[in-house]
Amino acid sequence: MTAYWPALLGGMLIGASAVLLLLVNGRIAGISGIVGGLLGGRQVLANGAFLAGLMLGPLLHAFVFGLLPDVTVAASWPVVVLAGLLVGIGTRMGSGCTSGHGILGLARLSPRSMAATATFLATGIVTATAVGLVR
Repeated sequence: MTAYWPALLGGMLIGASAVLLLLVNGRIAGISGIVGGLLGGRQVLANGAFLAGLMLGPLLHAFVFGLLPDVTVAASWPVVVLAGLLVGIGTRMGSGCTSGHGILGLARLSPRSMAATATFLATGIVTATAVGLVR
């Protein structure tokens, strides 16, 4: 059971930050929208602060636990870049990303977010199954 504590605490922190952003600023914590707003020059200070907080998370982990989180990326850089571009295109097509739809959209019982999250999950299952079959 103790192996699940980091994931549980991380999920609770993500949920708490999303709720705090909604209550304080009235904004949805959709990362694609925040990055898009920052790149588009909208609410630069607020968007920049939110993204800086996300990037400082691993450093806070290192400060508290004495080491950086163990992360392994098994794909090549071209695959990672292509995947990032496809995610960006998908978030534009879906009017949001997993954080906006999956965390706050579901909590607000948004039908659009329910459909988007079901699509994200179904696509992930199909992709993981197809990749597993190819290997």
